[in-house]
Amino acid sequence: MTDPRIKTIKIKTGVVKRLMKDKVMYDKEARQQEVKIETLKSKGEDEYNIRKQEEVLQESLMMVPNCQRRLQKAYEELNSIVESEKDLAEDPDYLAAVKVLEDAKSELPE
Repeated sequence: MTDPRIKTIKIKTGVVKRLMKDKVMYDKEARQQEVKIETLKSKGEDEYNIRKQEEVLQESLMMVPNCQRRLQKAYEELNSIVESEKDLAEDPDYLAAVKVLEDAKSELPE
C-alpha cells in the first residue's frame, strides 16, 4: 500500500514544477514580445499594430507576479511537508521533491 504522504509529496512536487515552467515561459514570452515591439518600431510599422503588441506584452508582464505568488505559496507548502516528513528521506519521490525545491529557489523573489 502506498503511503499517502508520498502521494501528497508527488502532487505538491508536480505543482511546483508546473508553476516554475509557467513563470519561466511568461518571462521568456515577455522578452520575446519586447524584441518584437522594438523590431516593429524600427521598421516603422503601423502604430495600431505596435499598440496591440504592447497590450500583449502587458498581459504577459501581469502574469509574471501572479505566477510568482503561486510559486511562492506552492514552494512553502512543499517545503513544510518535506521538513515534517524527514523519515521518508530515502524515498525517491522525497528526494525528487528536495531537488525541485532547490531548483525553485532561483525562481523565487529575493
